[in-house]
Formats: sequence, C-alpha cells, structure tokens
Amino acid sequence: MGSEKKHIKPASWAAGLARFLHENASVEALRVDSEHRSVSIATLGPVDLEVLQASLAETIRLIDSQAETSKAVGVTIEAGEGGAIHLQKPTCLTAPILWHWRDLNWPDAVEAEEETGEEWRLLGLLAGGCAVLGLSGFMVSTVAAAPTWVSVLFYIGAMIAGGWDAFEDAKVGLPRGELDIHFLMLAVAVGAALIGAWAEGALLLFLFSFSGALEHYALYRTRREINSLFDAAPKSATIRNAAGGEREVTVSAVNVGDVVVVKPGAQFPVDAEVIKGKSAADESNLTGEANPVPKFIGDSVFSGTINLWGSVDARTLRPVAESALQKVIRLIREAQHLKAPSQRFTDKFGTRYTVGILALTAVMFFVWWLGFGIAPFANTEAGFSAFYRAMTLLVVASPCALVLSIPSAILAAIAWGARHGILFRGGAAIEKMAEVNLVALDKTGTLTTGEMEVDSVESFPPGRERDAAELAYSLESHGSHPIGRAIKKYAKAQGLKPRVIDDFQAMSGKGVQGREGETLCVLGRRELLAEGPLAEWIKGVPEPAPEFSENWILKDDLIARILLKDQIRTESRPILEKLKAMSVRTVMLTGDRRGAAESVGRELGIEEVRSGLTPDGKVEAIIEYSNDGYKVAMVGDGVNDAPSLAAAYVSVAMGARGSDAALEQSEVVLMQDRIENYLAATDLSYRARSIIRQNLTIALGTVLLMVAAAIFGWIPLSVGVFAHEGSTVVVCLNSLRLLFAKPWTDS
Repeated sequence: MGSEKKHIKPASWAAGLARFLHENASVEALRVDSEHRSVSIATLGPVDLEVLQASLAETIRLIDSQAETSKAVGVTIEAGEGGAIHLQKPTCLTAPILWHWRDLNWPDAVEAEEETGEEWRLLGLLAGGCAVLGLSGFMVSTVAAAPTWVSVLFYIGAMIAGGWDAFEDAKVGLPRGELDIHFLMLAVAVGAALIGAWAEGALLLFLFSFSGALEHYALYRTRREINSLFDAAPKSATIRNAAGGEREVTVSAVNVGDVVVVKPGAQFPVDAEVIKGKSAADESNLTGEANPVPKFIGDSVFSGTINLWGSVDARTLRPVAESALQKVIRLIREAQHLKAPSQRFTDKFGTRYTVGILALTAVMFFVWWLGFGIAPFANTEAGFSAFYRAMTLLVVASPCALVLSIPSAILAAIAWGARHGILFRGGAAIEKMAEVNLVALDKTGTLTTGEMEVDSVESFPPGRERDAAELAYSLESHGSHPIGRAIKKYAKAQGLKPRVIDDFQAMSGKGVQGREGETLCVLGRRELLAEGPLAEWIKGVPEPAPEFSENWILKDDLIARILLKDQIRTESRPILEKLKAMSVRTVMLTGDRRGAAESVGRELGIEEVRSGLTPDGKVEAIIEYSNDGYKVAMVGDGVNDAPSLAAAYVSVAMGARGSDAALEQSEVVLMQDRIENYLAATDLSYRARSIIRQNLTIALGTVLLMVAAAIFGWIPLSVGVFAHEGSTVVVCLNSLRLLFAKPWTDS
C-alpha cells in the first residue's frame, strides 16, 4: 500500500492546496510531485515545520478523498510534467529570491506512522518465535551429549527473530548517520554473541521485541480510540431534488444549499439546517454529550451525528470539508504530530544521550581493561570481563524508556480527551493547562447557554415592530452570533420574510450594518445611539432589566429595539468555586452592558467583571493580566473572541457551535459547549503531567541505578536486560492508565 503511487490532478487539487496557502501565512509557495512522492514549501523566516507538516498532510488527505473541485482564488497555479503542481501567492518579482525551500514528508509516510499500532501483532509473533527458539537452544545446551553448534543454531535463529524489527529500523537510520536504540540493541546482541554469551544475546532481543510489541499495542489502543471518531464520518447522502424525488450520492457530491433527507437511525451527512420535520440527534461522537439533543425547524445538525427518531429534511450549510466533524478530525490529526515542549527537549536530549552513552561505553571498556586490569573478553572467577561489562552498561544506559515517557502519555491524553469531547491541538496545550492561574471567560455562550430567545420587539413610536423584526432578520441573516441565531429563529417562527440588504458590514464589537436600496440600516448596541445625534434622546429610554440584552435597529425614520434573554449556566457555579479552591482566579470579559454582566457575575460568583469591552479591549485586558504575572486561559466562542484567544497563554473555544475564527485560534476545544469540560481538561492536564513525571522518574531512576551497578560489575547482562526492558514496559502501561481515567465528575 505504501508503495502505490498516485498522481495528483492539478484541476481537482488546486483549490485545496490554495486553501492551505491562505491558512498558513508563513508559506509563500508550494510544490507537489506525486510521481516522485515529494512535497516542498517556500517560506520567509523561521517556521514550525511540525505544524506545517501536519496541516499539509491533512489538507492532501481531504482533497484526495473528496475530489475537491472548487475554484482556487488569489493563487498562481502551474502544472508540470506527470503529477507535478506548483502554487504561489501573489508577490513581488524579487521575493522568490529570499524564499527558503523546505522538503516535507509525503503525507502517506505520515499516515504510515499513524498505523504503526497494528505492528504489535507481527512483533508479537517475532517475539514468540524468539522465545521458542531461545528456550530450545537453552534446553539443548543442558544436554551433555548434544553438540554445542546445535544450541548455537537455535540461539542464532532466536536472535534473528527477535532482532528482525530492530534491524529493519536500524538499516533506515544508519545511512543517515542516526544511531538509535535499535542500533544499540543489535550492537549489544552481536557483542554478546562474540564473547559466547549466546543465551544473554537471545534473551536481550526477546525482551526487546516483546517490549516493542507491548509499546505498539499501547499505541494501537490509543489510536483506536482516536480512529473511532474518524470512522464516524458518513460516506453517502440522500438528496431531495426539485421535483421532490430522492437520489443517493457520495457525501463529497453534496453542495451548499442542497436538501438532504435523513431517516431515523441514519447519520446526518453534512452540517445543515432543519427545514422540515423534527427529531433528536445523538451528538456523542462529536461532542461527548450522551443525552439526545432535540432538533426542530431552524435548528442546526452536524455531520456524523445520528438522527434518532424523526425523518427530517435539512438544507446544507457548508461544504463537507468544512463540516464540524471534519474540523474535529483535522484538529486531532494535527495534534498527534505537534509535540509538547518537554517532548521536544527529550527528543534532542535522547539523540545526544545515545551518542554520549556509546562514547562512555568505549571509554569504560579501556578503563576496566587497562586501568583495573580486568580481562578484556573472557569472564573469570574474579568477575565479568571488560567487554561483558561494557555490553551491560550499554543496555542499562539506553534511553528507550526515556524516549517513550512523554509521547506515550501525551497521545493517551489526546485520545481520552477526544473520547470525552475535549480536543487538544497538540501536547503543548496539555502541559500548559495545568499552569493556568487565571481564567478569563466570555459571557454569552460560555457562562450563559448562548441560545438566546427574543422576548419582545419595541418600536419608537409603537406600531412598527414587524418592520423592525424583518429588518433585524435581514441584517443578521449573514451572522452566526447567538443574538443573530435568536433573531433568525424568532423571524422564522413569526413567518417574516428577509429583505434585500447590500453592502453588509460587521462593526467590530458594536453590531452590523447594510443598505436597503440607498438607505443605511444598522443593528447594534445602545452605544451606537449614545455616540450620535440621538445621544440626548437615548438617555430618556430606560435600560432593560439586567437579565435582558437589547439590540437597537436604526433605519431612516425607524427606531426600535429587540429584547433578548439568555439562560445562565447555573451549573457553572460549582465549577468556578472549584477553580477558586485551586487558587485559579476567574474574571469575565464581555462586550455586554454592565448591568447584565454584573448580574451574571454575582449569580455565578465571578471574582471580577469587565463589561462593555470591544475585541481590542479584551486583548488589552489579557495583556494586562499577563504583564501582572498571570498565565491566562481565555474561554470564548465568538468571532469577537478570536483576538483575545490569540493573546492568551492558553486559548479555549466552546467548540461545537463556536465560530470558525474562535476554533482556528484555540488550543483546546470543548465540544459540548459546556464550561464543566474546562475543569475536566484541567484535571486531565494535571493527570498527564503527573504521569509524565512518574515516567521520567521510572526511566531515569532505572538508568541511574543500573548504570551504577553495571560500572561496579554487580549485575550480569541478563539482569540489565530485564531492568531496561521492564522500565520501558512499565512506562507504556503507566501512560495507558490515562485512557481509562474517569471524568472528574464521575470520580
């Protein structure tokens, strides 16, 4: 499968690759050649290659599986011979001179890494063969009449079986000058054979291959948890045509605006809006939420979730590649390739460490031989030979457990989070969550349910309430903010018709505006009136009760307001109290007016409330807290939260219904849209850090203890082998505990 070559068709791939260029500001150009299985990027300045590798690999997977054919805009495309394609952003003539071209791994290679968990079966068979042959050799060696060469043959067979996987890996790394643990184990086994320690060499490779099988099994279990979500992606959809008939198509053939028919028990194939019928959806595979979610006309349904009992028609809202499920899959796949800071350190440390141990072993051989007069190769009654001691030292000092201590825990944490509706975009987010000592929370959609309802419409003077509602509906038809959703839902329930609005613009943090014909129309906060010619008049209009939010509609001679009410997430109070008990400070950063914000803050026990903030104001608040020494986690869900999410130490998005901008800026996504999961994510971070520390203690402690014993010649090679491989197995099993941890709410 890995050797099969697939040619890229520029016409169908261009749009997806162009999207990759647009989404990655640091990338200037891209070259892909399927015939030679190569991919290169051109950049200006330093970049994070791990992030780009994961992002590009996922982009190519999606394009390949869905045959994307949308038009690529703003990118120059050149098709070369065979399957080659070159794309670049608009730029000046001299810029390409400064480009730094970098080669990335072909995506199939990345995918192969993800599938290595399946290797545990083959490694298990090889380890079993090694054990059988090794025991046969030992039994033959105990028979006095048996020739020595017979037992040696069995031992050689055992070493071939046990060292096969190590040899396959070492022969790839050696030509590139890479000396890893596989090379070390082979070197020790060969060294043991040279001095006649056949049994120890076979035992070493048996335990090495057996522990390797257990390691791959651990990865297999972890990735199986992750892949269960990928398997949920629907493959086909039923479309209702204009004549009312139905036809089945592949999901990739569904276009925005198509009406899909979803029967009871079937998956929703795309993100869509219910236009006929009612039902409930099982969204557990997407959000982790076990309870059915009611779906009525006007409600959104998400790709990959299950229609439980009613047949519904739903209009497609976005392309399948941009669905909620595909976003989640992209986030998880990218996360598996983004290393935590401590893991990057141990990677570098491990490489240098391996070279250092080789040098130390060579030095100690001569110290024992020439310095202490120990026999170089033959064991004597006085003790082990210098070479035997060197082989033992090489085994016990090898960094196998150390190298696995962090990535095994990080991957298990990512899998647990994905299963419980918490997505981490890489290991760094998992480590950083435990360091947060201040949580800044948006109000709408975070501390409140975010599903606001229109309570009433008031016009000044009375009588034009319907006109005001239609105008608000028309202006909000482009938006996805909770207020916009509430207005659209109210308008559809009242049977209102949208008007034609041109020149639609969002006024950052204040509202939206557009033109009906030549007339300017505005929908926004009270501050819009307080800053204009109606400043004196608005002072005479009392503000609504704190539990209500208001949005004003202005057009020519029309002045009106819509009063909306949001439900406070009362279940958030114990969460905030627990954070306070953990010495984590809580603050609310909201654009809502002071009365409404303080009312929510009092009810939930928020320590500090900052209201009336623009997006820039939220960023300034985050920076202020950071300058005061806090490590800030920002929790939000809207477009206006994206800048503050980017400014925070850890960015957390309320995911399933959060805006694309918020999701793109977030490091942690809470798919249930429930603040309770923030505490679950924090708890998981603490657990993961604890497991990592335990793993490092086990790995380094074993190395230090065994190295000391090996230097003084206190242990035979077999004991060193058991200690080395045993610590590796313990580290993997310890990390697997994260997979079976209960959510904090159940503990």
